Amino acid sequence: MVNSSIQADFPVDFLQDIVIIRVPARLSILEAVAFKHICQDLTQEEIRPREIIIDFQNTIFIDSSGLGALVSNFKITQEKGIAFSLNNVNSKVMAILNLTELDRVFDIKTAVNIKTTPHHQLLEEQLPTTHPSIRSWMKRLIDIFGSVVGLVITSILFIPIALAITIDNPGPVFFHQTRYGWMGKRFRIWKFRSMYLGAEAKKSQVNNQVQGAFFKNDNDPRITKVGHFIRRTSLDELPQFWNVLKGDMSLVGTRPPTPDEVEKYEVPEWQRFDVKPGMTGEWQVSGRSTVRSFEDVIRLDLQYQKNWSLLHDLHLILKTVIILFNKNSGAM
Repeated sequence: MVNSSIQADFPVDFLQDIVIIRVPARLSILEAVAFKHICQDLTQEEIRPREIIIDFQNTIFIDSSGLGALVSNFKITQEKGIAFSLNNVNSKVMAILNLTELDRVFDIKTAVNIKTTPHHQLLEEQLPTTHPSIRSWMKRLIDIFGSVVGLVITSILFIPIALAITIDNPGPVFFHQTRYGWMGKRFRIWKFRSMYLGAEAKKSQVNNQVQGAFFKNDNDPRITKVGHFIRRTSLDELPQFWNVLKGDMSLVGTRPPTPDEVEKYEVPEWQRFDVKPGMTGEWQVSGRSTVRSFEDVIRLDLQYQKNWSLLHDLHLILKTVIILFNKNSGAM
């Protein structure tokens, strides 16, 4: 049965073969871990429930860890053949589900008062402040100014870079890939193409030289000759200034992971989504090519969240500029 101390925070009601888990007012890192354990315990019982209903009637705040626990519990129930639904979903919870497009995944029963609320209004008024940087207008102003300058530089360098890429390996100049941003929202990241055509399909054939939920190979055979140069100088990342201008990214933040990496995440690792991903950050200026453990990436990302300030952002930007031409800087 479910541990009684956990039940105190998450009341669990048993109605024959249906279980209702009532989520507390906040669902952040500590509550999220307990939340996942509850579902794990319920699905490992000899007599498993036919359906698990998550009741959000009292919930007013969810951060990225809470969202990660929700996704993890959904996966667990799917593996066990147990129905999983969300009940009494209020506007604050629905705003997050809309942002991450999880409203298309879960079986959701919304509260009556949000059925007529416009989608854009939900996003504007109800999204949580998971970190002070999220609501900082000055940080956003720096992002806009920096991205405009960056796009001007990109436009100047576009023709020589495009010619070099095309001559080396004919094909598209730009490469786009799905990444995860704030709160786990998916977005399309842009880069100058540094790999041969069809490289993504061959990723499984390349040895991963790092530990954990991210990928790196110093001698990746999929990278072109020009690709090695633009990666070493970070020129391949110039198109990401467009992502910053749109608001999907920031100049400074955490590393934006790919969907296959997020599939391997445990609940605590979702904390890195409490801030926007950045073109640079703690791990990039700490010798990103030498970082070989996913635990180190998480540690640096959480270190950034803890130490964040506008001055710290400016310090990391300056440090990034200084090391750009360091031959050991590598690529993300």
